[in-house]
Amino acid sequence: MPKRLTIAPHLSVEELEIHYRRASNPIERTRYQIVWLLAQGRASTEVAAVTGYSLEVVRRIARRYNKTGSQALTDRRQIHPGPEPMLSPTQQAHLWQALSGAAPDGGLWNGRKVADWIGELIGQPVGRQRGWEYLRQMTFRLVSHVHNIGRLTLKNNNSGKKLAVKLEEIQAQYPQADVELWAMDEHRLGPGSVVRRVWTPEGQQAIANVNWRFQWLWVYGFVHPQSGETYWWILPQVNTLVIQPSFSRLRHTFSTRPAQAYYFSSRSSWLAHQLRFKSSGRHSSDTYAFPLA
Repeated sequence: MPKRLTIAPHLSVEELEIHYRRASNPIERTRYQIVWLLAQGRASTEVAAVTGYSLEVVRRIARRYNKTGSQALTDRRQIHPGPEPMLSPTQQAHLWQALSGAAPDGGLWNGRKVADWIGELIGQPVGRQRGWEYLRQMTFRLVSHVHNIGRLTLKNNNSGKKLAVKLEEIQAQYPQADVELWAMDEHRLGPGSVVRRVWTPEGQQAIANVNWRFQWLWVYGFVHPQSGETYWWILPQVNTLVIQPSFSRLRHTFSTRPAQAYYFSSRSSWLAHQLRFKSSGRHSSDTYAFPLA
């Protein structure tokens, strides 16, 4: 017959039962149940079958209770400080400063690069998962970032109806003039957009360094939908210094035409802004109409 475990009389059987019935923590309740059943003279194998704990765990709980009393039955997981963090507060501050700039290789940060940076700092290898955890811990998030913006997506927003209303307004403003409708836009010549995800602090716009490997060109076009007449230029840059001389030549060309008022429609707010920058007249947020003397 196996030898039964002996329970030290730190608490009586009745007191153990009271603690077992009143315990709110499930871990502590099961531990009190184990000691209570053993104090009644139950075999350890029977106690293990009733509580669902292994025989070794039942014996270990009994030994701890015999040694220190009811303190051994307390669930200390909530008050356990846990292991020391991998990085001290000062080292975490240095990591935050490093994440604010480019990665050591000049590219973008990711979990592997953060892990390598931490490994060099503490002198031991660090898994890439831990690097990802530190990025999340420092409230960084993955967002999509467009490197080379070149394609323009147009949305159907009843622009035809709006144009008709605008033309009527301009014709009413200049009743003696012949009004012409022109469309204008700009587009970059080169490869399409490259989209990838980058880490950025929460609440901040994603900014990434771009290695420009091509010399881009931009097309500026003006189209008269009614006749199909077009004017366009291929320019090396997008700025006011380059675009204003082209607009001046366009105004000079229009000054020789029979129409006395023109309405330009563009989905490029920057282009429309440049056109009205040196002109006078009525305009909206993305269109411009001006009379010619």
